[in-house]
Amino acid sequence: MEQQRTTLSSLFWAFVRIGALTFGGGYAMLPMLERECMEKHNWATKEELLDYFAIAQCTPGIIAINTATFIGAKFRGAIGAAAATLGVIFPSLVIILLIASILDQFAHYPAVAHAFGGIRVAVAVLVINSVLRLVRNNVKGTMGISLCVISFLLVAFLSLSPAIVVLAAAAVGLISAFVGGRRKKA
Repeated sequence: MEQQRTTLSSLFWAFVRIGALTFGGGYAMLPMLERECMEKHNWATKEELLDYFAIAQCTPGIIAINTATFIGAKFRGAIGAAAATLGVIFPSLVIILLIASILDQFAHYPAVAHAFGGIRVAVAVLVINSVLRLVRNNVKGTMGISLCVISFLLVAFLSLSPAIVVLAAAAVGLISAFVGGRRKKA
């Protein structure tokens, strides 16, 4: 029933807002995705959005674009995927074209360099906030905490690919479910 009410226009403009009002890429985009896709349009539950986000992280491409594509496809198929994807990249395309046309004229000014430094700090804070919210909402139990800590260490200090870590964690979850299921039967 929600599918009938989701228009290509609503997909496009929702993702234009997401693309225009979030800075710093995928993780910094999560709060805006939650607001637009969960709260405003009811296109996904928190679990679905996190699943889309996890799959988008593991697949080639940009997290925001992959997530937009998944949500658009869920409601309107390939044309919905295209509308959502175009919506999320449209603001960036316009902004990049504008910046590229004038940046060379202003890049040498110290104020511009300091502004970019401030933007980087703000983006880092947004990413940290998103990570903390993800951990609070999804890491439960001893195994979850262990997987979280081990995954962090593998990615942060051993530079292991996040895709490999996510796939390994999924395998651990499947094995745990299988072993837990066998214990209950016994």
